[in-house]
Amino acid sequence: MVDFGGWDMPVQYSSQIGEHHAVRRAAGVFDVSHMCVVDLKGAGVRALLQRLLANDVAKLKTPGKALYSCMLNERGGVLDDLIAYYLTDSWYRVVVNAGTRDKDLAWIRAHAAGSGVEVTERSDLAMLAVQGPEARAKAAQLLPSADAAAALALDSFVGRELGAWFVARTGYTGEDGFEIMMPAADAVPAWRRLNSLGVASCGLGARDTLRLEAGMNLYGNDMDEGTHPFESGLGWTVAMAPRERGFIGREALEAIVTGGSPRKLIGLLLEDRGVLRSHQKVQSTAGEGEITSGTFSPTLERSIAFARVPSATSGEVQVDVRGKLLAARVVRPPFVRAGKSLLT
Repeated sequence: MVDFGGWDMPVQYSSQIGEHHAVRRAAGVFDVSHMCVVDLKGAGVRALLQRLLANDVAKLKTPGKALYSCMLNERGGVLDDLIAYYLTDSWYRVVVNAGTRDKDLAWIRAHAAGSGVEVTERSDLAMLAVQGPEARAKAAQLLPSADAAAALALDSFVGRELGAWFVARTGYTGEDGFEIMMPAADAVPAWRRLNSLGVASCGLGARDTLRLEAGMNLYGNDMDEGTHPFESGLGWTVAMAPRERGFIGREALEAIVTGGSPRKLIGLLLEDRGVLRSHQKVQSTAGEGEITSGTFSPTLERSIAFARVPSATSGEVQVDVRGKLLAARVVRPPFVRAGKSLLT
C-alpha cells in the first residue's frame, strides 16, 4: 500500500505483470474511488464549462456522451485533465484527478460563483473500473437483466444511470470496459462478485503500465501547470473553433498555434537492454529532452516511454540510463491497443 493523492492505494494484489496480462487477455478490476466526481447543475452550466475547458462541451449532443479535456490556467498550463459527461442541459458530471482534487474544486467553484451553477463533490460514490476484452460481459452480470442489456448497448465514451449506478464505457487501459460509479456501500460486494466471476484484482502498478502502453498521459508526469497541451501530446483535445469561445488559456494557446511549440511529447522504444524511467535525459541532434514516463512494457517485453523533446526530434535518440547512453527509437503512441502491438 502506498500514498496516492492522499489515499492508501495498492501497488499490486498478487503479481503486477500478472494483473497487467489479466487486463490485456481477459478482465481486471481497479478501485478508482480516489478519483473526484463532481456534479455541476444549473441553467448556466454549459457556458461555465465552455469557459473552464479547452475542449468544447457544445460538441456533446446526446445525453450521457462524454469528452476528454484539459482545464487550463491563463498561461495555457494544464491545471488538470478530466472527463466531462453531458447528462442534461442543466447537469454535467466531471471526473478529475485525486491529487488535484482540492485545487480543481476551488478553481471550479471560484469561476462558478454568481453563475447560479451548483457544484457538488460526490464523495458518497465509489468508482470501480472493469477493463479487458471480457470486462463488459463480466460486469454486466452484476446488473439486473434490463440494466445489463442497456449497459452492453452503450457506445464508447457514453455513460448512463442504471438504477443507483452510473455505468460509463470509458477507461484508462486501452482496453474495452466500464467505469462504474456506485454508492460506496455497493463497492465491496461488487468487487467480490467480480472476483467470483474470474475478474482479477488490479493495483496501481498494472494501471501505470497499461495506460503507458495505451499512450495515455498521467497528470504530474506528462503534463502539469508548467506545460501546455501542445507540448504534452494533447493538442487534439483543444477546440480552437469557434473563435468566439473565450476559454481560459485561449490567448496563450493562440500564440503557440501561430508560432509553433518548441517542444513536443514523443513515444520512445528502447533498442538496447535496460529500463526507461522518468527524468532520464534524452539526447538527439535537435537538442536535449527528458523522459516524463517510462516503464517496462509486459505486452511488448521492451522498455517504452514518453519524452518531452525539441520539436525537430525524430528517428534515433540516446537516453542516459545510469550514466550509459542507450539507443532508443522515436515511435508514435499508442504502443499497444486491444492487446496488440501497434509498432512497426
